Amino acid sequence: MSTATTTSPRKPVSAPTAVGGGERIGLRSHLRHIGALARRNVLQIKQDPESMFDVLLMPIIFVLLFVYVFGGAIAGQGRQEDYVNYLVPGLMAMMGMNVAMGIGTGINDDFRKGVMDRFRTMPIARSSVLVAKIVVELGRMLVATAILLGMGFLLGMEIKTSVGGLLAAVALSAAFGSALMWVFMLLGLALPTAQAVQGMAMLVLMPLQFGSSIFAPPSTMPGWLQAFTDYNPLSNLADAARGLMGGGEVGRPVWMTLAWAAGITLIAAPLAVARFRKKT
Repeated sequence: MSTATTTSPRKPVSAPTAVGGGERIGLRSHLRHIGALARRNVLQIKQDPESMFDVLLMPIIFVLLFVYVFGGAIAGQGRQEDYVNYLVPGLMAMMGMNVAMGIGTGINDDFRKGVMDRFRTMPIARSSVLVAKIVVELGRMLVATAILLGMGFLLGMEIKTSVGGLLAAVALSAAFGSALMWVFMLLGLALPTAQAVQGMAMLVLMPLQFGSSIFAPPSTMPGWLQAFTDYNPLSNLADAARGLMGGGEVGRPVWMTLAWAAGITLIAAPLAVARFRKKT
């Protein structure tokens, strides 16, 4: 007499699905993924220290170039030290934009090298990949800002308000720079090559940088350009940093800068995440 053995059918083992198709990830897991990806990006910098040359050298070159080549013409012969107090807070706005530009070319290069293919099958939120990049680039931007301020102090810059004002200016520059990173990430995801991203970024950077109050007071500019500088977000950030570090008007430029940062983030961040999901 034989006994028939019945085996219950096994449930198929499902492979981990990448988030974006219906699986939801909690905040704690999301933060853990961001931390792991940020650590990975930092290790990449450690393996390629040349990638930090722009952050380490750009602030030094810009300060020396504009103070000693253009400072005499703008501020008057022999008044370069006065120009340092005007220039360095403005360059804080410029540093954020230049560092942010690199995130667009970097993410475009990651797709070209196939780095992003690894994330397609991983159960992580798509946005964590982008946020991790912003965290690391924000760290690079703070390093550039520290070197910029160090050069300013060596050349005679003075903080006429308080240390709190200085820290507030740095925080404001970081907030605006983080917003710009979403714009350049969107360009890196939308354009076909890193060269195209860099070319498009320069078309955006040049008018904003030189059509602002970063290098010279708007009162020396023609009327139509003054109207442009009044609404230029870099002018608002530069004026806010000068007010926080050296005294003067603070309220309007600070609120205008925060409004620009919030508006840019609210528009560019969802578009960048949606574009990233579409590409992956």
